[in-house]
Amino acid sequence: MDLHPRGHEKIRILMEKGVRIPSPATLDIGDDVVTAQISGENVTIYPGCRIYGKKTVISSGCRLGYEAPVTIENCRLGPDTELKGGFFNGSVFLEKASMGSGAQVREGCLIEEQASGAHCVGLKQTILFPFVTLGSLVNFCDCLMAGGTSRLHHSEVGSSYIHFNFTPDGDKATPSLFGDVPGGVMLNRPPIFLGGQGGAVGPIQVGYGNVAAAGSILRKNYPQENQLIFEAGPARSVRITRGLPYLEINHLVEQNIVYLANLKALTAWYKMVRKAFFDRQESGPLIYEGALEILAGACRERLDRLSRMAKNSLAAAPDSAKAEREELVARLPELEEQLSQDNTGDWVRQAQQTFFAAWDQAGPKFNAPYTEAIRALPAAVTDAGTAWLLSVVDDYCQKAKAAFPLVQIFKKLKATGT
Repeated sequence: MDLHPRGHEKIRILMEKGVRIPSPATLDIGDDVVTAQISGENVTIYPGCRIYGKKTVISSGCRLGYEAPVTIENCRLGPDTELKGGFFNGSVFLEKASMGSGAQVREGCLIEEQASGAHCVGLKQTILFPFVTLGSLVNFCDCLMAGGTSRLHHSEVGSSYIHFNFTPDGDKATPSLFGDVPGGVMLNRPPIFLGGQGGAVGPIQVGYGNVAAAGSILRKNYPQENQLIFEAGPARSVRITRGLPYLEINHLVEQNIVYLANLKALTAWYKMVRKAFFDRQESGPLIYEGALEILAGACRERLDRLSRMAKNSLAAAPDSAKAEREELVARLPELEEQLSQDNTGDWVRQAQQTFFAAWDQAGPKFNAPYTEAIRALPAAVTDAGTAWLLSVVDDYCQKAKAAFPLVQIFKKLKATGT
């Protein structure tokens, strides 16, 4: 009878590299784990942990399972990431990200520098920008959150908060933006605070600096900034009619397109700005590759959910709306094609050139940590960067508007630069 733990030879290799494993016999390491992708520098794996997946990367300074056993599968962990207990699958954690015990972080999450969650946090298809903090007992799937400038001045989600991302008709075309990409990546926007025992019914957008009072359920967009929001639940009941959400789909379509446009802008930021910072890190290229996979997967997820919603809406549509729903179903592939194309209008290219001219003149030193380098940028550089990424977002929305004339989305969107 073999009493060695599975992967005992890999455990031996890791310990010889310098990984601290206080109780080797309690570890389970999968056959497909690549030990070369696990750093031996100041890494600690506490008793009871399970490590699976050929894509798994564990960088220097990581700590796994200090509060409770950790299971990771195909996750890429940047330097000094700390996962204190729980299950983590198909996600990327950048430098000094952390999660408390009882976390369940499923596929498609990108947790950027120093973003964190307390105990019992549930995430899936979630993007958290640097410093964003989640309280305990939070369910925050299918959304992106930005805002804040440091660990002392950060966007926060209060305990027992829920992002409602599933409709009674079984749709999840419900992604929400708390902040946005063009402003959020500059790390100079006011933080957003979502009070505890509250929630948001996706898809919505919330502007920077907003504070949602505890217990508020947000059901519409709050694009204004620096507002104190009180939302009381409706004290009434109505008869349920299945398919009711499909009587008016313009808002749903718009919100999904805006979310996709922000994903495209974030992808451009990673490819053209962030890559240089990853290149200097141990295992940085692998983590960068994983981040791009997350963003590509997020686009596919949103397009798939939007396509399902469009088909459901067509089946439930009144005769007066059949034509617009047929148009939506037929032309959705054009949105996917536009996401994969780097070619954009002249005004986008001009905005990009303006930003990189300013970047080259006063840009950061890549030997500084990413967050410090971005926060040190002069206002002229960050303003130009925001303008460039806004042009990426607007360009994608303009093309979507042109693709669906019958759906009549973005009625107030000006044809800037086209």
